[in-house]
Amino acid sequence: MPINQPQKGNLLIAEPSLTGDVSFNRSIVLLAEHNNDGSVGFILNKPLEYTINDLVDDIKPSFRVYNGGPVEQDNLYFIHKVPDLIEGSIEISNGIFWGGDFQKIVGLINNNIITQNDIRFFLGYSGWDSMQLDYELTSKSWIIAANEHKSLILEKCTNNLWKEKMDQLGGDYLLWSNAPENPALN
Repeated sequence: MPINQPQKGNLLIAEPSLTGDVSFNRSIVLLAEHNNDGSVGFILNKPLEYTINDLVDDIKPSFRVYNGGPVEQDNLYFIHKVPDLIEGSIEISNGIFWGGDFQKIVGLINNNIITQNDIRFFLGYSGWDSMQLDYELTSKSWIIAANEHKSLILEKCTNNLWKEKMDQLGGDYLLWSNAPENPALN
């Protein structure tokens, strides 16, 4: 399951050693971009207290909003799997896209053409400067894995996804999958 070199579309699984990191503790990040200039991703498994209609008055349904990462948390981002409906979408990989015409999205959501299984909204994103992610990988902060769920990752991604990934990795990671989020409470 682990991969040696990151590329867009991969998942970054937070190593159990990231317990003190408020943003990334037990996170699963989808890499939306990775090149020599840096990397951009979105935390998939950290729902916030907000719904999209709390943030955008024009949207009626109440899709959950997620913490995408510590960068630009006052901006709204989204990934989706319906590029044929949303102009300007950029493919990440495996049928997952990001960005596109936001006004079009508002209408599609309000007309029940796009469901919450088709799109995920984030406040902020996760970003790394050139070589920063490589350093974090060398220091064993992340495990790189393929996104075996492809476009179904939007439906699959729940609060338990990190635990499921630890179980899949097996070995010593099995111990961490059942440990409390805060080891001091053990």
